[in-house]
Amino acid sequence: MVRIRLRREGKAGQPTYRIVAAEKEDARNGRFLEVLGHYNPRTEPATIVFKEDRVYDWISKGAQPSDSVAQLFQRTGTLDRIKRFKAGEDVTVLLGEANAAMVQVDNRTRRDDLKAAPAPKKASVEAVPTEE
Repeated sequence: MVRIRLRREGKAGQPTYRIVAAEKEDARNGRFLEVLGHYNPRTEPATIVFKEDRVYDWISKGAQPSDSVAQLFQRTGTLDRIKRFKAGEDVTVLLGEANAAMVQVDNRTRRDDLKAAPAPKKASVEAVPTEE
């Protein structure tokens, strides 16, 4: 059985993950069939990128997402689109929604970054009383 799961990458204490399609019996960092994307939990907010068209292809072949990948799909809204894909909705419509959602997330992130940027501090000069 093929699973869509995480494969750990990175140095000790600095994990990043690849989202891969792999046989269920293979080791976590062992052999895999295809890289579908990546996940970096160390960025703020976490970076989740994957090829949604390839995910649909593997789902249509019977692949099952692991629990952790299903949570990532839930965060990005892909899990709902996968359910609609299984119900028979057209892939091109779902991919169009996914692209629109990514653009919306990118725009929101840029706006939030601008709002969150601290204003430059002005040098303040205080009058210090001197003893005479």
